[in-house]
Amino acid sequence: MNPERFLSITRKYPRLRVAVVGDFCLDRYLEIDPARRETSLETGRPVHNVVRVRSQPGAAGTILSNLVALGVGQIYPVGFCGEDGEGFELRRALQGRAGVRLDYFFQTPLRRTFTYCKPLLVAPGQPPVELNRLDSKNWTPTPLSLRAQIAAAVCALAGRVDAIILMDQVDAAGTGVLTAPVLAAINAVRRARPGLLILADSRRGLKGFPPVDLKMNRAELGVLAGVKRKLNLAEIKSQAARLARRRSRKVFVTLAEQGIVGAAADGAVAHAPVLPVRGEIDIVGAGDAVTANLTTALAAGASLPEALALANAAGSIVIHQLGTTGTASVAQLRKKLRA
Repeated sequence: MNPERFLSITRKYPRLRVAVVGDFCLDRYLEIDPARRETSLETGRPVHNVVRVRSQPGAAGTILSNLVALGVGQIYPVGFCGEDGEGFELRRALQGRAGVRLDYFFQTPLRRTFTYCKPLLVAPGQPPVELNRLDSKNWTPTPLSLRAQIAAAVCALAGRVDAIILMDQVDAAGTGVLTAPVLAAINAVRRARPGLLILADSRRGLKGFPPVDLKMNRAELGVLAGVKRKLNLAEIKSQAARLARRRSRKVFVTLAEQGIVGAAADGAVAHAPVLPVRGEIDIVGAGDAVTANLTTALAAGASLPEALALANAAGSIVIHQLGTTGTASVAQLRKKLRA
């Protein structure tokens, strides 16, 4: 990508308005100093002394943080948190970010705040080591009143944004934000505004989603294609093109060390090979950076290959940020692409 084209795309970012509809969680990092290790007098077990606690938005919040890093002008998180300490931290972390509007982010006593608690051993001069994570999730269905509230928010925002990102992060269907009424609202928005960019990602797979653009990994493509074995690159291109033509929507497939494949609604396929890796890496958050950059670039008028190049560069930047769920700024992208 030449410098002129890079500038033409990225200078539109501050004028964009993007909604992120999905499961927002709190990423809470507990930094442990291994030099302060003790043994409990009561139990005889090792004690990890936490010397620093830091929190940031996770899951759909990681996508939001990447949109902020790109300088997107207005960002609307659509989701919920609980009326608990974690919910307070999550709201504070969201509202402290530039361009974020919390008009459609609901705090409710009916749910607990989705939290990933990540203990990290942090020793001087060494990469952080993550210990067993402690998760707090909702395992019961999202209350009907909250489902209706979120569906109404989606419809209210539809005419005010340039793109919508859907992020389904929960393990049990129906326990998060993207419930059946919300997906029905998305489908209604799609029919009312057929040209609106809507990109979906789901850790449980995208089967049953309305006809919107899809972003997935190799295994998830295999499930949608009905193929049980691991697909090679040529097969991925073919299956992505077939799926895109069938749905008349774009399809994106992340392939780790093989980069990213994208297919347009007419079946045209592009591939961005992976960029060189240096030293230790941490893949946490890379997929969310890809989602944010694909959406922002396409909303700014990037072609399919251009959007893949920008998203691929963002993923490369993020995996080299250790001990945190990273982001990629326009300045970092310019340096990475030498644009």
